[in-house]
Amino acid sequence: MDGSRYLRYGRNLALVLILVVVYAYSFQVTRIDLPRLFTDFNKAGPIITDFLSPELLARGEQVESLVINLPVPCGSGEEASMAQSGPRIVPSQACANPGETINVTGAELRPNTQVQLRWLLAGDRRLRSERATTDADGNFSVEVEVRPVIADKEARLEAELTWEAGELAPSEALTITAEKMIETIFMALMATTFACVIAVPASFLGARNIMGRGPIGSAIYYVARTVFNLMRSIEALVIAVMFAIWLGFGPFAGVMAMMVVTIASLGKLFSEAIESIDEGAVEAVTATGANRLQAIIYAVLPQIIPPFIAFAIYHWDINVRISTIIGFVGGGGIGLQLQTWINQLAYSKAGTAVWAIVLVVVILDNISSQVRKRLV
Repeated sequence: MDGSRYLRYGRNLALVLILVVVYAYSFQVTRIDLPRLFTDFNKAGPIITDFLSPELLARGEQVESLVINLPVPCGSGEEASMAQSGPRIVPSQACANPGETINVTGAELRPNTQVQLRWLLAGDRRLRSERATTDADGNFSVEVEVRPVIADKEARLEAELTWEAGELAPSEALTITAEKMIETIFMALMATTFACVIAVPASFLGARNIMGRGPIGSAIYYVARTVFNLMRSIEALVIAVMFAIWLGFGPFAGVMAMMVVTIASLGKLFSEAIESIDEGAVEAVTATGANRLQAIIYAVLPQIIPPFIAFAIYHWDINVRISTIIGFVGGGGIGLQLQTWINQLAYSKAGTAVWAIVLVVVILDNISSQVRKRLV
């Protein structure tokens, strides 16, 4: 008794030690640094603020920009020419080296106006830097970090002043988001519809109670199930990339990618719904002399139509969410527009798209749950 108890304790201790080693190695491999979540939060703060402040309504916007040369590193290009009067931005030094922090001041600018600093690099690259707001006298001062990615002999620093003018109206971001969300919803609808046309007949081939126990029926059953599993094992993004290369960027490629994923998913769900039917109804119809096709029409279909409709509506909801990700690789819809805004560092506009996606997904989820509740 004591020996078996010690053996059990030893096994448990060995398991604990193995888990400790596995997690210690996992922390090392993944380079987890939890304190950085708090020490570097200032880098994520402006992005989070923009995402939480979507552009819904906007007045006409007026923009004024000032640009100066600021090569990185020093000696690699033409240095800044420091203006002494008039609207100007003045760095604390005429050039900078990667890793340094410089002070940038503005003078005689428009009072109480937001200022966005950007690095303008070769190849039309634009990297957003710090923000500031001019005071009542039109001045501002801000510290700017010179990151290694900015190293460019043609680097210039831009200060863009933006202020509103005119009447409130739906913003351009809101209008584009609405158009792209409608496109996304119908992309998901068409993908689900095409998938149902193929998945419904294919699901009967993947239902054991329909295919029977004979060698031919079993072979068809296993082939159908294998095809469903193979199609489900390929990530939607991979399929979307293939169709984007094949058909070009746009909603058609996205519809085809979602259709392939949906066929596999619905095929499995439909076949499982067929396998869970009440066999008593099939036996009753068969007892009247009906053949297998008649048994399916009069005993199987009435039982599976409600869950089939519920699954299809539920997958339409899923496809709306999937289409957002598929858009990132050229599948069209709101995802492609969201990627464009993120690449442009237009996080407020991206926030408009994100909140629209959340709203549409919530609405469709409620609709699909109500339909499923009534049908199933």
